[in-house]
Amino acid sequence: MNAALDVILPVFLVIAGGWLAAWRGIISETAIDGLMRFAQGIAVPVLLAQSIGKLDLGASYDPGLFISFYSGAFSGFGLGFLGARLMGRPATDAVAIGFAAMFSNSLLLGVPITERAYGAEALSANFAIISIHSPLLYLIGIVAMELARSHGHGLPASTIARQVGRAIATQPMVLGIAAGLIINLTGNPLPGFVWDAMKIIAGAAIPCALFGLGGVLLRLKPEGDGRVIALVVTLSILIHPAITWALAAHGFGLDIGQIRSAVITAAMAPGVNAYLFANTYGTAKRVAASAVLIATLASVATIWFWLQILP
Repeated sequence: MNAALDVILPVFLVIAGGWLAAWRGIISETAIDGLMRFAQGIAVPVLLAQSIGKLDLGASYDPGLFISFYSGAFSGFGLGFLGARLMGRPATDAVAIGFAAMFSNSLLLGVPITERAYGAEALSANFAIISIHSPLLYLIGIVAMELARSHGHGLPASTIARQVGRAIATQPMVLGIAAGLIINLTGNPLPGFVWDAMKIIAGAAIPCALFGLGGVLLRLKPEGDGRVIALVVTLSILIHPAITWALAAHGFGLDIGQIRSAVITAAMAPGVNAYLFANTYGTAKRVAASAVLIATLASVATIWFWLQILP
């Protein structure tokens, strides 16, 4: 038990530090926004480019790994959408709610917790999952939202396709992933001093993002429909990892390293991107914000549980 807490608590203490600094006014909202822009717009994309650029794609891209993880994610989206509709939410709200249930915080929480638990050498499967995480899930979320918004307006498919392509192509994480794949597929042509510079910037990504996340969470007030929030929390930190574990361990017989990476990543709470997605479209913002906050707090217990199952 103590070993699991030693893995989890330092990560959440950094988040708590950002929350406390913002709450006490030690760091302003403007500074938090700037820190998150640096982390999400520069440092995290550089981390992704560096990590994916050196990834052994042939060894890491296992269909069983992807099916195990993304079956859980897609189940979260489908059940979240269906549950929200049954609770009387409009289709656009239901898409945002499903997106929150699907979009786990794979990078900012999944990577540091996996690394602390199992070592840096255990992250190859994490980065394999992450390499298609944002592009794939944003594709599903944006297409579903544009279809829901266009219902009855008759927007042509070409217009929806342009809107989807533009929204995905402008995501900094997607650009970092694309750069990493280009580096990888061209044989790592970058000189050593460039790799060293990338390493310096990448080293700031997780600490800055976690600290900034704490400041952002201060603003997310637990409001909205309690039943829908409970649905998102349940799907994201309970159902998603359970489906992933069942498929990875018993369906595809993945090795223990792949199972650990897939399940721990699936067990993460919805990322702030879930709130940003809802905020962009002006739908279910309070539900998404509350779900991110409550699931992040509750995930301390559920992550501890999975660390006991996957020692």
